[in-house]
Amino acid sequence: MKKRKPVVVVLSDVHLGTYGCHAKELLHYLKSIKPKILILNGDIIDIWQFRKSYFPKTHLKVVQRIMDFAAKGTQVYYLTGNHDEMLRKFSDMRLGNLHLADKLVLELDGRKAWVFHGDVFDSSVQHSKWIARLGGWGYDYLILVNRMVNWCLAKLGREPYSFSKKIKGSVKKAVKFISDFEKTATDLAIENGYDYVICGHIHEPKIVETSNKHGKTTYLNSGDWIENRTALEYYKKSWKLYSYDENKPQEDEEDLFEMENEILSLDLTGRKMTISA
Repeated sequence: MKKRKPVVVVLSDVHLGTYGCHAKELLHYLKSIKPKILILNGDIIDIWQFRKSYFPKTHLKVVQRIMDFAAKGTQVYYLTGNHDEMLRKFSDMRLGNLHLADKLVLELDGRKAWVFHGDVFDSSVQHSKWIARLGGWGYDYLILVNRMVNWCLAKLGREPYSFSKKIKGSVKKAVKFISDFEKTATDLAIENGYDYVICGHIHEPKIVETSNKHGKTTYLNSGDWIENRTALEYYKKSWKLYSYDENKPQEDEEDLFEMENEILSLDLTGRKMTISA
């Protein structure tokens, strides 16, 4: 059965090692694709909340699948986030096809994409890390309780309910933070001449073109694999937002499109590398 072959796939906020991580669904997705470039845009392994007693086999299989991609020729870029910031001391390291960095610039069909996690825009992470870490623990347990509630709702034939989305949507500060985050990212991208700015961190999947008096750019956010189960895919000179559908037969995910011969120029911390199919 054929696998889908997007040129670039961007994943973020997987949070392996936490109760909220949908590792099983992510593994299904990873088995359905064969990307030329895989970008892991931060918070893939949750080092903040890592527990020796909790790292299920499905979480380990996700790591193994990622390593398998690198072993078979996929260029894998692990960009650090706040929950895996301990890895930043090893930034700019490369092991075969596996690269570790804090940010990445891709040239895709003559257009520049600026990729980074986005926690640099979050003042709570930068200046009050203990509050951010405490919030991370609370969020993880909120998701766990939410799953139990949704299991009960499913038994009653009711639609699932998201506690965190309700909180984000009803708290003005949360809504304003997301808006400010997106504006800061797009303003900087326009100022620096990037056609795309790709982030994670806020768990809000989105693709939107935005502009100001200085120009325009496309803002993209890959979402997460805690609630939204989303990823970004680049194919045939355009981006799309992939959303995992648990009601869709997984076999259908493995038969879509073939990769064309594409030439991509990558700029990572000042180094240029050209990859062709």
